Amino acid sequence: MSKCLFNDKLWGWIVLSRPSFHTVGILPFILGTVLAWKLSGTFQITIFTLGILAVILIMLSTYHAGEYYDYEGDVISQRLFRNRFAGGTGVMQSGILSRQVPFWTSLISLLMAGVMGIILQFYFKTGPYTILLGCLGAFPGFYYSTPPIRLVKRGWGEVLIGFCYGWLPMASAFYIQTGHVAPVIHWISIPIGLSIFNVILLNEFSDYFADMAVGKRNLLVRIGKERGAWLYILTAILSWISLFFSLTRGVDGKAFYIFIPVILVSAYLVVMIVRQKYEDRRVLERLCGINIAVNLGITAAYILAYLFARTIIS
Repeated sequence: MSKCLFNDKLWGWIVLSRPSFHTVGILPFILGTVLAWKLSGTFQITIFTLGILAVILIMLSTYHAGEYYDYEGDVISQRLFRNRFAGGTGVMQSGILSRQVPFWTSLISLLMAGVMGIILQFYFKTGPYTILLGCLGAFPGFYYSTPPIRLVKRGWGEVLIGFCYGWLPMASAFYIQTGHVAPVIHWISIPIGLSIFNVILLNEFSDYFADMAVGKRNLLVRIGKERGAWLYILTAILSWISLFFSLTRGVDGKAFYIFIPVILVSAYLVVMIVRQKYEDRRVLERLCGINIAVNLGITAAYILAYLFARTIIS
């Protein structure tokens, strides 16, 4: 294999694995770990490392399954307009890697995540619900695009994504460190889950016509762009409300100032959606990137709030 070909394939692997998209799962897991340390004084580096590896493997399985089973729709989407945040990576379509690659890597990643769960539960004694929590993320992720279930076409797969990237990684990280889940996690997970729901919803605008062409009946296809825009706006407003409310459930009130920049950016997105800027595909691509930043910003703000808060209520 020539050096040039090897470099192409290596780059194809990196792009296929979407490393930047792993942050939306890694940060909530880190937040759950920070909460375990701040609320219970518990932190075991080995458990944290195995847990975060399991989260990464589950996300790899999810993304690679999507690349394999959404192949036809991604071809159409990329032909209409290339968007870095939707429509697949394009690695399969470019021929850099075989189309069968993501199928097998998805299965292998899922299996390896299961091994991590077994080690955590039975060797490190992290609690009887460790594997169950892992399965709550692994199977919805794998079957988000995988037939015959294909949650993406059911109209509520987006809600499950909000759960899997909101409450679940936080609760799992806290649980494997402490053996229980603190009530404050339920409140903190709401704005994070709502924001990741909006990430998925806005990304679907780019793939709207491609998804319709291949019969991919996701939420946006079912309700249409106009209603989808209003759903995005409502979800954003609810995320702001839940964000403020969560501050009364365990974080020092001074954290309010940390969230202001994130809320302002989110408000900017709402204004752009009201002005129907999602119809401009180039603008839409920028909005999708900013939208992810809002989700990450909310999670990062909670991490900072807990690290520096003087008063903490579990």
